[in-house]
Amino acid sequence: MPLSVTPYIPTYITVHLGTPDSNAENVTVSFRDYIKNVASSEIYPTWENAALRANILAQVSFALNRVYTEFYPSQGYNFNITGTTAYDQRFIKGRTIFENISDLVDELFNTYIRRQGFVEPLAAQFCNGTTSFCEGLSQWGSQTLAQDGFNSVEILRYYYGQNIELVSNAPLQEIQYSYPGQPMRQGDTGPYIRIAQVMLNRIGDNYPAIPKIQPVNGVFTAAMKETVRIFQGIFNLTVDGVIGRSTWYMMVQLHNSVLRLSELVSLGQTYYFVDLTYTAPTTYGQTGSQVSLLQYLLSMLSQFYVVIPFVTIDGIFGNETLQAVLALQRDVGLPETGVVDEATWLALVNRYRGISETVLNDPNFYFPEATGGVAFTIEDLENALIAIQESGLLPITYGQMDTERSVSP
Repeated sequence: MPLSVTPYIPTYITVHLGTPDSNAENVTVSFRDYIKNVASSEIYPTWENAALRANILAQVSFALNRVYTEFYPSQGYNFNITGTTAYDQRFIKGRTIFENISDLVDELFNTYIRRQGFVEPLAAQFCNGTTSFCEGLSQWGSQTLAQDGFNSVEILRYYYGQNIELVSNAPLQEIQYSYPGQPMRQGDTGPYIRIAQVMLNRIGDNYPAIPKIQPVNGVFTAAMKETVRIFQGIFNLTVDGVIGRSTWYMMVQLHNSVLRLSELVSLGQTYYFVDLTYTAPTTYGQTGSQVSLLQYLLSMLSQFYVVIPFVTIDGIFGNETLQAVLALQRDVGLPETGVVDEATWLALVNRYRGISETVLNDPNFYFPEATGGVAFTIEDLENALIAIQESGLLPITYGQMDTERSVSP
């Protein structure tokens, strides 16, 4: 049967007013007011209407992606998004909201961007285009395009590609977290078990030591318990074969990561023959191929080390790259300078080589089906998604699939 899974607009969203690990205040506001604040903080009310609309749609989509993928709760945080541009988008508690932006947000707050054939809202990256640059939307560039006659959709497709579409009138409801509220163990049955089976099987495509669960039927068998135990052992969780909160959210986080990791594995061919010998420091504000290589290595590590944030590979050493470098230095016990000196580079390369020589060189890592492994089937995926629909649970990101559009773009 065709599937129709529509992400919802959260009634409220909790914003952390600092970097994720900082002792900053959490503020809970309505999603509509959150977007009004972000838009008033990120863009100018005097801009062309088309530019304002494009930026607001990008801000809505980015925030919804954070909610939809449980990006921060899956890492143990008690908030949905931060208010700093080093990680997310700017939110200033108590700021004045511009009237025309408020009116536009009232119209657009329940409309978001997605890729055609995808369910999840697009993680619509953007930057100002003057002091910071990225592969996503340029805020000042969008204003230039609007002045040249581009409408909001044309602006979005200019930056995000032609294969995007808008979903409007998404439903409004309180945030529902995917964890069922109580541990799951051998003998349990139901839709949550089926979701866990699909996630473990997908993660197992990239971590072949994790045995596949067949059939995907929502029954927590002794074989599934052993799969859970092996999963827990690999990721330094309590090895008890029980899916508690920590195990569940590690599964959610890794499930989202392996989809992105597959892109990095392909991209890694670009860097396969690059000399990884240290030559000179790499610092904030630097641009070029050396920065791109640094970002690739950091992005690969981020898929295996939870403490290292993902980095966009754009060849620009900006705040995102700086935070990843600081996280690496902190994790390996080096001075947190943000400068990639020889010690930092060697630590980065050594960790990358450890991954490359073990996981990435395993023929089962990326192509398990071609080498005798058993990949999950579309039927398994559909069964899990049907279970989600029937239970009213928050959808989990499943990557690209053939879905019936629930709302016309």
